[in-house]
Amino acid sequence: MVIWSNPAKQDLKRIHDFIAQDSQYYAKQVVSTIVAKADSLVDFPKMGREVPEIGDPDIREFPVYSYSLIYKCHSSGIEVLTIVHSKRNYSP
Repeated sequence: MVIWSNPAKQDLKRIHDFIAQDSQYYAKQVVSTIVAKADSLVDFPKMGREVPEIGDPDIREFPVYSYSLIYKCHSSGIEVLTIVHSKRNYSP
């Protein structure tokens, strides 16, 4: 099961709204792909790499387009913590 944190839901909405300024079609495509990639992590939770800035092996990142999906592996599933644009500096 994938659980989306409130900050991750807000990130997804901001991504959609930003892209939708130019194209509703691509905004939906990008958001749909991000959600699908998050869903695929349930079967392969260690697919992403550890986030070096955090140093916790359960907190990982997975690239989707120009974003990093930051998530935490739990015994019950995946928790999406945030979505960060690759040009943005990430700090824990």
